[in-house]
Amino acid sequence: MIDLHIHSIYSDGSKTIEEILKICEEKKIEYISITDHNTVKQYYDEALQNKNIFSGKVIKGVELNAVFQDKNIEILGYNITPDIIKKWCKNYYSEEKLKKQQEICYKRLLNICDKQNLIYDKTKIEKTKETGYIEISIYNELMRHKENYKILGEFTESLSVFFRKGLANPKSKYFVNRIEFRPKYEEVIDIIHKSGGKAFLAHPFEYKFKNTISFIDELRKEKELDGIECFHPSANQEQRNILVQYAKSHNLYISGGSDYHGDSKPDIKIGIGRGNLEVSKEILEWI
Repeated sequence: MIDLHIHSIYSDGSKTIEEILKICEEKKIEYISITDHNTVKQYYDEALQNKNIFSGKVIKGVELNAVFQDKNIEILGYNITPDIIKKWCKNYYSEEKLKKQQEICYKRLLNICDKQNLIYDKTKIEKTKETGYIEISIYNELMRHKENYKILGEFTESLSVFFRKGLANPKSKYFVNRIEFRPKYEEVIDIIHKSGGKAFLAHPFEYKFKNTISFIDELRKEKELDGIECFHPSANQEQRNILVQYAKSHNLYISGGSDYHGDSKPDIKIGIGRGNLEVSKEILEWI
């Protein structure tokens, strides 16, 4: 079993590198990748130097935000050289810039909430790390007030629905524009390749596009991918099969992972996602 999509405290996860390695060792996972958002600080953690914690193989990876047309997407980079990615990330994701982005998005979303007559208590909105999303804390606060449910409609189903169909959707009245802070898709692919890595489109069905396959086709016309993350909790078995077939028919590599975040997503476990992921190492022909 493998898990090539894991987040730690270095982005928006709740577990340390050592804790993650211990969990993976206990579960006898053979290959892992700690793909924190827009940072490679995880690969300078001392725990990775201790070979007695985890006996499996660690594939150096990262998950980078990107903009394609007017859409926010994520690209996974594997087998990267951390020093090259680290230097590049300073252009978009320095601590100072992330702090400023958080402040801007905080004000934008509260302004939207006021326009929609949503109820919230500012004092109950938990602060987040610069590497996290203040939108999550605001959403959790909105969900505390049952009066908001009728106004929010389908967005009450889950944070994922609210994030993808609302916050990240330019056509939604809940759109919080993070596009201006993000690098273009082509630039992200280029830096992953420059670092010696391979670029995979992360969780295609997570974005909730009307036609996911058509979107992938458009993306590849702009800049070719190396692979697709076919196994992810956002895709059911039928959707996974569709992605695997697509990847094979277009000579693209396949990856998969739980997208583990720890306490913030308690229903997702390392290695198995929501219970039935269990990605086989047979897909790792590109290692």
